[in-house]
Amino acid sequence: MRYIILIGLVFFALAETKAQELASYIQEAENNNPEIQAFELRYNIAEEKVNEVNTLPNTEVSVGYFVSEPETRTGAQRARFSVKQMLPWFGTITARENYASSMAETQYVEIAIVKRKLALSVSQSYYKLYAIRAKQLVLDKNIALLETYERLALTSVEVGKASAVDVLRLQIRQNELVQQKEVLEQDYQAEQVAFNNLLNRNEETIVVVVEEMMIPDQDISLLADNLRLNPELIKYDKLYESIEEAELLNQKESAPNIGFGLDYVPVSERPDMNFTDNGKDIVMPMVSISIPIFNNKYKSVTKQNELKQLEIKSQKEDRLNKLETLLAQAQYDRNTTRIKFNVQTDNLKQANDAEGILIKNYETGTIDFNDVLDIQELQLKFQINLIESTKGYYVKSALINYLIN
Repeated sequence: MRYIILIGLVFFALAETKAQELASYIQEAENNNPEIQAFELRYNIAEEKVNEVNTLPNTEVSVGYFVSEPETRTGAQRARFSVKQMLPWFGTITARENYASSMAETQYVEIAIVKRKLALSVSQSYYKLYAIRAKQLVLDKNIALLETYERLALTSVEVGKASAVDVLRLQIRQNELVQQKEVLEQDYQAEQVAFNNLLNRNEETIVVVVEEMMIPDQDISLLADNLRLNPELIKYDKLYESIEEAELLNQKESAPNIGFGLDYVPVSERPDMNFTDNGKDIVMPMVSISIPIFNNKYKSVTKQNELKQLEIKSQKEDRLNKLETLLAQAQYDRNTTRIKFNVQTDNLKQANDAEGILIKNYETGTIDFNDVLDIQELQLKFQINLIESTKGYYVKSALINYLIN
């Protein structure tokens, strides 16, 4: 079961160019995350419970002194010393160990869930950082392009083929793009803080992300049946098993307990008589049994365990339904982003062709800088949409992998 859980922990780096880098961030997050450390300590405590339950009841030792010594045929009894040890029914201690072990396994699954959720959060934050940085690079290229157009416009103004208004409009557009870039820088800083907090490190640590990501031609083949191996569902299986172990323990505890003991009574000699066993001490071995005649308690626990198992079955079914819905929606969203990516790619190609036509027109002496701004705006729109589609594809892929890997 642990193997099934662990194989899905490093799976979010889908593009080869970024696989090692993102995987290292995920590993660092797992090593530093305080929530995971808390769950691991909780698991260690649950494991230690196995040693706690592997014990017998306390040994009872009692001492009594006769203030008024009772006289017997062999002499006066002076005191009484007793020792007694109760033993649970056969197999009770083993049942306790099995129950404690099952609870520890449940805590182990919780660790796997926390790790997978952390890896998902790190991956999605990484893709957001990529998208912001990619948009900034696109804006840089567009600003440089507008500067080129501005020089063309200035040249055209000198020869009377353009007006100063065209130059001003190009400059205004550049200012707008510079503003967008500065806003994106603030977004990047905020997301970088969130990313570093996931890794539990200094908030100002620089995060290195790839400059370019592409959607693969084909999606990796995934088996939807693997959804049932998700730790969120395995957790309910382990809880169900722990209830089974609890019921076995309950049956053992409802059985009688056996006790063994020994009484020792020192006896004084009778000074006025001489006979065999005069003053002989009394040694009395004892066996006792504790019978739960009124066992409504154990019957009630059995009924509670049955209800708990039904509750766990219902909870698992409900969670499975929600995860299936989440998986279907994520697959739909990923397919949608692929469609958008393909359309935006075609649109960008056509916008680039239109730009080429405008440049050729400039060479022939005719250019409309209004058209230049329109085409530039379309190019930027399509480039931003491509980045958003790429980010959306990998964000949804990370969620899908979380669910079924």
